Amino acid sequence: LQIWCFSCHNGAALLKMSAFPKEQDDSTSQMQKAFLDGIYKTISKPPYELLKTEDLSNSLPSLQDIQTAYTKFKQLFLIDNSTEFWATDVKWFSLLESTNWLEIIRRVLKKAIEVTECLERKHTNVLLIEESATDLCCVISSLVQVMMDSYSRTKSGFQSLIQKEWVIGGHSFLDRCNHLHKSDKEEAPVFLLLLNCVWQLVQQYPPAFEFTETYLTVLSDSLYVPIFSTFFFNSQHQKDTSMSGEILQSQSSPFQFLTVWDWSVQFDSKAQAFLNNPLYAEKPKPDKTQRKNTRFKHQRQLSLPLTQAKSSTKRGFFREETDHLIKNILGKRIGKFINSSEEPPNSFQEFYDSWHSKPVDYHGLLLPRIDGPEIKVWAQRYLRWIPEAQIQGGGTIATATKILDLVEEVQSLQVKMDEEHSQATSGDVHSVPMLRNSARLSSLFPFALLQRQSIKPALPTSTWKDLEDEDDLVKRDDEFVDMSGDM
Repeated sequence: LQIWCFSCHNGAALLKMSAFPKEQDDSTSQMQKAFLDGIYKTISKPPYELLKTEDLSNSLPSLQDIQTAYTKFKQLFLIDNSTEFWATDVKWFSLLESTNWLEIIRRVLKKAIEVTECLERKHTNVLLIEESATDLCCVISSLVQVMMDSYSRTKSGFQSLIQKEWVIGGHSFLDRCNHLHKSDKEEAPVFLLLLNCVWQLVQQYPPAFEFTETYLTVLSDSLYVPIFSTFFFNSQHQKDTSMSGEILQSQSSPFQFLTVWDWSVQFDSKAQAFLNNPLYAEKPKPDKTQRKNTRFKHQRQLSLPLTQAKSSTKRGFFREETDHLIKNILGKRIGKFINSSEEPPNSFQEFYDSWHSKPVDYHGLLLPRIDGPEIKVWAQRYLRWIPEAQIQGGGTIATATKILDLVEEVQSLQVKMDEEHSQATSGDVHSVPMLRNSARLSSLFPFALLQRQSIKPALPTSTWKDLEDEDDLVKRDDEFVDMSGDM
């Protein structure tokens, strides 16, 4: 079953589908052959003529590889004391590279750009294929929509995207997050992988997003808070079944699950201010004449893919390089399903370089920079519990605090101007800034405060290493050692 995810402004569509099982009997094979015949009858007509398949199980790391990389990555931040911190700091970059976590993020972002290129430049429909279509398909489809649709970069739009692609889309949150700690085999930080990729976009193009990195950090924390049902079940059916259980029905009052999107449950109004980006470049509202045209265009965007202006003479479904699964199922080459046209090898690089050579339109297409140094560590999430890694009175939080104070002052002045204009008789309005002592905050506020002073050990790091027990990460030798390097 093909599931529609998104339609580009030019009519190209993004779809996803689960892969066929590898082991099957004759009856199942006949059913799948009939299913493929039905697909071919459909896609041989406009507007489905141009369709590229992306088998994410082959082109992206497996869930086991993602889990292994993230487990190694987490160990870098499980620091118990200052000595262990400085011993790890000497070889920080080599240890970070050995985890392969940032490389996985880079590969996922690159695949999302490749899909975006097919939709945006080539006007080609893209079909994402995965074993269950509820893991990496959700990651790529969500990233493509964040990159192509400015509405997905707003708080309400991003929330709708998560609900559509992940919650309603059937992502197995219960198994992937291992909430019940029953089995580690199904555990994989797939949703965290998406948030890490979105964070790369947020830190590269802050004005394009209505929410902040704090919003993403809070969302990632809420993934493991058991009082919320949004990210707790494997499917909507499992949630409905759990809510209709005998234990819940026997209670005097009906049991209600909390939704993670109600931020007032966790934060007061002042803390919620950190979730909103005060420098968000909000899209200007069109006038009445433009609004009619925009509404008509938006309706076409949400419909099925538009018919291409010129139909291609070479019709096909599966490209030769991604057709191995179907060939194995049917046992023969399906020539009519194969598009014989080949893409130039430098097509992706041309698309990538061409976009980055132009000024950024924060309401249009966004392509992340994926070169090595551009993929960074999500410091606010992973370094917040390490006092040695915090900057007292500095960092991005200090800038955000000053901006919030200015926004509050402007709002207060606006209120006073409105009162004077209306000649209100009420009392004076006194504005109380949200955070006055910003110099005392750490760079990772509001998630962590500086609890102890960090003093670099007087003894050389090599001496400290000799005194410590064996540790896989700390004890590894580096090819290059920089004693002055800090995180």
